[in-house]
Amino acid sequence: MIVGLTGGIGSGKSAASGVFESLGVGCVDADVVARDVVAKGTPALNAIAERFGTTILTSEGQLNRGFLRERIFTSVADKTWLEALLHPLIREQMLTQLQQQPPPYSVLVAPLLFENNLDALCDETVLIDVPESVQRQRVTQRDSVDEAQVQRIIDSQMSRADKQARATHCIENTGTLEQLESAILALHRHFVAKSP
Repeated sequence: MIVGLTGGIGSGKSAASGVFESLGVGCVDADVVARDVVAKGTPALNAIAERFGTTILTSEGQLNRGFLRERIFTSVADKTWLEALLHPLIREQMLTQLQQQPPPYSVLVAPLLFENNLDALCDETVLIDVPESVQRQRVTQRDSVDEAQVQRIIDSQMSRADKQARATHCIENTGTLEQLESAILALHRHFVAKSP
């Protein structure tokens, strides 16, 4: 059984996946897979450098993520091209890793689970949900970026209401870590009971 875990930027997906992992559940993180497919020397990174020029690379030959993020959030054509290149590679790698996880279930952690229709791979989905004001506050503090940039990222993602409508389970994450852990433990018991 595959459980999809998602939430907007700054919602607490990483904390939630950490709780699942502490329970012995195998988690495959789409963001980690996305970094792996553009690691130094990969065909995908070479294609990105061909399109955007070598300024897209750091002095060590790694992808300059901040520079790329600015480019794709200001150019629909660049964003579309990048997604067409990376999404199939990421999907293939995620599926391979999910198949390697131990039973009874595994978790696919993906910020754009619904936007990229990755929920089609999942038996159930969990949305870690917080108001936009909480997202902005957490991300500006965590990443030292301005609110306008955070708002652009929020605006580029599916609306909160649409995510809530698509999710099988929704966890409000405005409380303590202990409250998040308690909510995930209840879901863990449900998934274990339900898995074949």
